[in-house]
Amino acid sequence: MFDRLEDLVIRFEEVLSELGEPDVANDQARFRKLMKEQSDLAPIVETYRKYKEANQTIEDSLSMLEEESDPEMREMLKEELSGAKEDVSRLEHQLKILLLPKDPNDDKNVIVEIRAGAGGDEAALFAADIFRMYSHYAEANHWKIDTMNSNENGLGGFKEIIFMIDGQGAYSRLKYESGVHRVQRIPVTESGGRIHTSTITVAIMPEAEEVDVDLDLNDCKFDVFRASGNGGQCVNTTDSAVRLTHIPTGIVISCQDEKSQLKNKDKALKVLRSRLYELELEKKHDAEAEARKSQVGTGDRSEKIRTYNYPQGRVTDHRIKLTLHRLDSVMDGDIQEIIDSLTAADQAAKLANMNE
Repeated sequence: MFDRLEDLVIRFEEVLSELGEPDVANDQARFRKLMKEQSDLAPIVETYRKYKEANQTIEDSLSMLEEESDPEMREMLKEELSGAKEDVSRLEHQLKILLLPKDPNDDKNVIVEIRAGAGGDEAALFAADIFRMYSHYAEANHWKIDTMNSNENGLGGFKEIIFMIDGQGAYSRLKYESGVHRVQRIPVTESGGRIHTSTITVAIMPEAEEVDVDLDLNDCKFDVFRASGNGGQCVNTTDSAVRLTHIPTGIVISCQDEKSQLKNKDKALKVLRSRLYELELEKKHDAEAEARKSQVGTGDRSEKIRTYNYPQGRVTDHRIKLTLHRLDSVMDGDIQEIIDSLTAADQAAKLANMNE
């Protein structure tokens, strides 16, 4: 591990040197590549520097303890030694995590698909609640949301909503959200006051660039139709909505949120590329079954991952057995604690897998 760290320090210095060259900004592609490499290497190099400083403190403290006879000074040196040993242990663990293979999709934007499952109108209303939860989380991170398509149920809920979250590292934060989300509450449509259980499914897909997917437009069939639902005076008057069918896979995508047929077509192609890219990722994951075991459920839409219990005001993530008794703040977008816990659990599983 330490040979690799020394190599990374050398590479970091080389990158800084290249960025300091007068003509580097003239080649924007090279400049962006170097800036990203610097950004990726900086946390590793900084943590390794602190690790070496803590080790040096241990050596110095041990050396001074051999020569020091004053009881008070010896006590101070022992405290310093104890603190440095704790730092070394903590920093070594951090370095192992930083050196874990990085998911190449972590820096990508995400396309999110939320669909009502069991529960009828109540499931659709909960789908809208979860959409608002992710919207508030995105806003808190200064990310942009762009709705690709939505299908409302007439009560303010969504039978389906597809949207993109545009932001640095969005996939790395939200990739563990895929799966079945379950709600337990008294629906507004329930007159008897009984608690109902409803479900929705969430799919998180990294946005696929054109270079990520070999998409032949000859395999795509486009149909246009008039949009329906809320959307202003242009709705129901022009054939602006687009239905895209990918013939080889049978995937069908409808987009009607834009007034422009061309914009709806572009959005449908973005969703298609991401779905095809996700299919490729699933094939890869299935081929690496052992590696899949070390992940905290990233992609299985049939896995029940979380329960939102309104009567008890709690949220439970079943994969890591985490329960938070602050449902209101979670539904308002405060989900960072859940995301951090899932990330830590995944990292711990991967480290354990490496050590087997």
